Amino acid sequence: MTAITAPEVSSSSRFNAAVIARHIGRVLLGGLFTFSSVMFFLMPTPPAPEGQAGVFVAGLAAAGYLMPLVKIVELISGLALLSNRFVPLALVLLAPITVNILGVHSTVLPSGLPVAIVIIAIQLALAWSHRAAFAPMLRAKN
Repeated sequence: MTAITAPEVSSSSRFNAAVIARHIGRVLLGGLFTFSSVMFFLMPTPPAPEGQAGVFVAGLAAAGYLMPLVKIVELISGLALLSNRFVPLALVLLAPITVNILGVHSTVLPSGLPVAIVIIAIQLALAWSHRAAFAPMLRAKN
């Protein structure tokens, strides 16, 4: 009688799964930011939420330039992610935006916190997969 063993997973199938997961994450993140920025420019502005969130949104709108600038950066970065060009640069440009998304949803709009966590997780996973591109930036001395 022979023992039944689990099939071995080759390193090439693990590599393929990692590559596929990276592509899915990149397309999801790029699609999300591209879609949200296009909708910002095409759709009328929705009414501000109630409470502290409304005060925050009103402050952003009062600045005038800030939301269009953020949405232009999101559009450029989203298109870069979708086209698989300049992915590390796109991740760096999106980093302060995603940190603010997490901050807003963890304080004044907690209903969006699960989506914010998913966005941060995808971005961190993509940054990890491109860590060689970030290594020179993270050196203490040149």
